[in-house]
Amino acid sequence: MSDSPSLALIRRVYESRMAPEVTKEVMAADFVWDITPGFPNSGVYHGWDSVATDFFGRTMPNYESFGAVPEEFYADDEGHVFVYGHYHAETKTGNTADVRFLHLWTVRDGQAVRMRQIADSHVLQEALKG
Repeated sequence: MSDSPSLALIRRVYESRMAPEVTKEVMAADFVWDITPGFPNSGVYHGWDSVATDFFGRTMPNYESFGAVPEEFYADDEGHVFVYGHYHAETKTGNTADVRFLHLWTVRDGQAVRMRQIADSHVLQEALKG
């Protein structure tokens, strides 16, 4: 069975490791990025420029490396793509963490319009401690 167009689009985001040329093409102008409360820099961000600057720009300086590792992809017939996986983080404090996540993406008209995250924020908060 081949990927649905929505699933293929979201898989492309992970495979590119959020490459700017891919995110620019894939994310809708009114994209919403919703990060679970308790996660570092949690909140709701509107537009990919805000995600890049206000979320990733504030988040990434805390890490030597940080990446999302997708493990399973599921899609429905209404433009929703569910991605189960984990973040692998190496902090500036010298700690490492593997943090489970579930991302729920919404795709409309061939572009991602929303990503809602559920993640084990406690594990990451502990890793960020010195």
